[in-house]
Amino acid sequence: MPTILYWRGKNPIKKQQQEVLDYLQANKIEFERCDIAVNYESKMFMRENVPENCRPISGNPLPPQIFNDDHYCGVRQSLTIISLLNFESFFDARENNAVYAFLGLTPPPGSKEAEALAKQAS
Repeated sequence: MPTILYWRGKNPIKKQQQEVLDYLQANKIEFERCDIAVNYESKMFMRENVPENCRPISGNPLPPQIFNDDHYCGVRQSLTIISLLNFESFFDARENNAVYAFLGLTPPPGSKEAEALAKQAS
């Protein structure tokens, strides 16, 4: 099953959603895009499967949210702006060349992330 990006087409944080989408496409990372504005089941899955420590104090989790199959990507210990948590985690992983680890995927050979893992292992 591919990485799944839950998003909403007419969302005020569309720029963040597009940034995630652009990165996944540019790096040829297989993913499935689920627009929760038109798919009620996806909306409910996203809302029900964001971990408790990543939920907003009030209201529901907002997109973009990223899962690998049923596994939520981007859990962090310290909470900041809750609705943007998944995007911020993704952005941090991107800046640290750790997106594949963030997504729960094996980095492709020759990538900066694969090279960093090889250095750690030796």
